[in-house]
Amino acid sequence: MYTQRMRMLITMFLLVAGTAGLVAESAGGVRWTAPAGWKTEAPRPMRAATYSITSVAGDQGVAECVVNYFGPGDAGGVEANIERWKGQMLGRDGKPAPATVEKRTVRGVSMVVVDTSGTFTGMGGPMTSSAKPAPAYRLLGAIVNAPGGSIFFKFTGPANTIAAQKKNFDSILASIQLDK
Repeated sequence: MYTQRMRMLITMFLLVAGTAGLVAESAGGVRWTAPAGWKTEAPRPMRAATYSITSVAGDQGVAECVVNYFGPGDAGGVEANIERWKGQMLGRDGKPAPATVEKRTVRGVSMVVVDTSGTFTGMGGPMTSSAKPAPAYRLLGAIVNAPGGSIFFKFTGPANTIAAQKKNFDSILASIQLDK
């Protein structure tokens, strides 16, 4: 009796733990696979997932990839979100830094990918704390057109760390597929 009950509890724990991992890597009708070496952080409000990435030697600052999903709708539109991201990264002249914007399709899922570098000013706005601007940062972002609404992948951190991890960011995007 005791052994059977213990087996049942262990099985239930493993099912719940396994399901939690799957939920953290899916949203809006798509799923993805985080690269090896990216640490999955605890759940946070308004985030489908948060990954922390170890900085390369010599880089100062935090590198993380945040995945946001706000539900059905476009969360302000693709262009408005691209402009917001561009505005978070300033060039030497204090104006938004230039950005590369490209469209991709992975397994029938369309997305827009943004790449920009400069002084990172953070999120901004009344709902965030005033962060000190971080020079020599890079932002790689993707707005994924999922069946259930837009999903936002935003990878920020010291420029050398982001450059070293760009293939991993591309691999997370390449892993995106529709939930079945």
